[in-house]
Amino acid sequence: QVQLVESGGGLVQPGGSLRLSCAASGFAFTWYAMSWYRQAPGKEREFVAGISHTGGNTTYADSVKGRFTISRDNAKNTVYLQMNSLKPEDTAVYYCKTAQGSWGQGTQVSVSS
Repeated sequence: QVQLVESGGGLVQPGGSLRLSCAASGFAFTWYAMSWYRQAPGKEREFVAGISHTGGNTTYADSVKGRFTISRDNAKNTVYLQMNSLKPEDTAVYYCKTAQGSWGQGTQVSVSS
């Protein structure tokens, strides 16, 4: 079955960087677009970034544009989210999602001094 395992979260100071990974298995990864979402305490889950199945097209939420970069390695069945210039408002649980609608378990990102 579809399995998505996120990693790379943690505690970082404002202005710092983190790189999240999402390792996928159980489906034809190279055929499907992937995306990252996040959910902050008390808020709804929101879209962060998406990438086409080839990696040739990417989209971003306005709040992260210019700071975050989504990428994928189809040889490793993995999608990444490079997060730079992190802000306290980026604090959330980050989830990866397949185009078919499957979710990972999430990884916590906390931005605080």
